[in-house]
Amino acid sequence: MKFTASQIAGILEGEVVGDPEIAVHKLAKIEEGVKGALTFLANPKYTPYIYKTKASVTIVNKDFVAEHPLETTLIKVENAYQSFSKLLAYYNEVKNNKVGIESPVFKSDSASFGENLYLGAFAYIGNNVKIGDNVKIYPNVYIGDNVTIGDDVTVFAGAKIYSETIIGKNCIIHSGVVLGADGFGFAPDENGEYQRVPQIGNVVLEDDIDIGAGTTIDRATLGSTILRKGVKLDNQIMIAHNVEIGEHTVIAAQTGVAGSTKIGKHCMIGGQVGIVGHITIGDRVRIQAQSGIGRNVKDDEVLQGSPAISYSDFNKSYVHFKNLPKVINRLEKIEKQIDGK
Repeated sequence: MKFTASQIAGILEGEVVGDPEIAVHKLAKIEEGVKGALTFLANPKYTPYIYKTKASVTIVNKDFVAEHPLETTLIKVENAYQSFSKLLAYYNEVKNNKVGIESPVFKSDSASFGENLYLGAFAYIGNNVKIGDNVKIYPNVYIGDNVTIGDDVTVFAGAKIYSETIIGKNCIIHSGVVLGADGFGFAPDENGEYQRVPQIGNVVLEDDIDIGAGTTIDRATLGSTILRKGVKLDNQIMIAHNVEIGEHTVIAAQTGVAGSTKIGKHCMIGGQVGIVGHITIGDRVRIQAQSGIGRNVKDDEVLQGSPAISYSDFNKSYVHFKNLPKVINRLEKIEKQIDGK
């Protein structure tokens, strides 16, 4: 796809300085810009690159004033970073604007579909599935019986959506995601052998949720595993049965949340965090990477460590931990002095 500088300026409500008809067909970092590329300058420390870049078009802030000659055409906007992000979203939307049904696919006769559907090859759509408008289902996706998918949802290749799952509007489900597999429910009998506990609940995703590649969200034993509006999950995250995650909480890769834990709104959870089951984490909590959470957490706490403690306490303690060898040496010297007396 090719776009001229004037077309891009129209999308961004910007001003062209240079050749309005120059065309671009790809995106690049400013330091790696080549002919035919579009780039942007937002961070002042990258300013020297604008005089060297070969990119055909560069998005800049309105207050940018060139101190040397430029080879690139400028598009001046209020906020270069936000405008470039907007353009990325627009480009992604155009690139992924697929419509139609490829072959072969399996669609149950009892399934219903909205308008502007894209259904990729080898997709499977089970009984009583309800799919809204502008939904894109990429190849090799499995959608089990009685699943509901709202408008403007994208399910990328290879995702598996088990029966009874409910997905709201404007969600993105990336490749390799599994929604609705059985929760880890086993009970020992009198012989110490573990018997499977049927998992008959479901998974519910509200609107505006992103699920990263390889993430798994288990169905509830009873009731629902619920992700509230605006939750964003990174790749390779494990959410166990009956967990509830509050609105606009974000969780980084390789985190695991054990069963029946409740996480509040607007939390930020770092990578490789482990959270035990049956606890409550409050709103606006921040948990640093590789922390282990084994207790209830109040609103607005900031935690680090395993087991996690207050972030400020952790930093103070870590200073002493780093100095521990020196402290031991000092103690040994003192002991020798005492023994010598």
